[in-house]
Amino acid sequence: MSESQPPSATLQGRAIAALWRTLAGRRPAMLWRLARVSGPLVHRFSRREREVTEINLAEVYPEQDAATRRRLARESLTHSTATMLELGFAWMGEPQRVEDSILEIHGRELLDEARAEGRGVIVLAPHFGNWEVLNFWLSSHFPFTAMYEPPKIAELDAVIRQGRERMGASLVPTNPRGVAALLKALKRSEAVGILPDQEPNWGSGVFAPFYHRLAYTATLLPKLVARTDARVVTGVARRIPGRGFAIHFLAADERVYATDEEQSATGVNACVEDAIALDPAQYQWEYKRYRKVIEEQQGLPNHREFRLY
Repeated sequence: MSESQPPSATLQGRAIAALWRTLAGRRPAMLWRLARVSGPLVHRFSRREREVTEINLAEVYPEQDAATRRRLARESLTHSTATMLELGFAWMGEPQRVEDSILEIHGRELLDEARAEGRGVIVLAPHFGNWEVLNFWLSSHFPFTAMYEPPKIAELDAVIRQGRERMGASLVPTNPRGVAALLKALKRSEAVGILPDQEPNWGSGVFAPFYHRLAYTATLLPKLVARTDARVVTGVARRIPGRGFAIHFLAADERVYATDEEQSATGVNACVEDAIALDPAQYQWEYKRYRKVIEEQQGLPNHREFRLY
């Protein structure tokens, strides 16, 4: 056991993996019922998730009254709970059962047309609905490559990696070697997936508007677009509560193809907004999307005063 992996983390990892295995055989309807029971408890007792969710919702939906936003926060945390409960199903459930849970496919022609033209496809996959079900479907139907960063709990690494790779996905590291692998896949007219709404490290992004506020946004996409003829689409697996999932592929905002990184990042964030519009409650609002502020980049001594969290 490494010094960086305390016994408590190892035990936690084993418990989480055991829970996923236990739930792998349950159907989406049962998992949704469990989420409906446990989601309100998460909202009530998980102060950090509740507060960040409510702060984000107040920032992006200032026109809504407080009661509406509180209701949306409860619904959002219920959907986030459902996603966590569904991971075992997506990663370890019987493949045909997972496939059968995908009840609708919208926009598949965007991928098929691009590949017919000999073009690769970059799928922007925001944290909406169940993105692991989206990974399952993409890797079941297309040659698919995605970046992968091992989890903080090392005990879960093998479980997650095996789950994401089991239908044929190729996972590559989040470093220059991984970027090179994405470029090669695109030049083979394959599909690759990237996270458009995860805050990058300093030096790997630019500030661009996300709803009504600037958010530090990764610049990986314009680098990939500049060196390939890839088509960009947004992909999500929207939950149909109590029944299953609907896969949606949406045409990207045209600004994603701009050579200017700020313009491209603005297009990326617009794509995420378009996906969220399908059902705002299914977005993972508890993520600190606005953690970095432009005043910090500018070196202002009072930059902490501009933070939301």
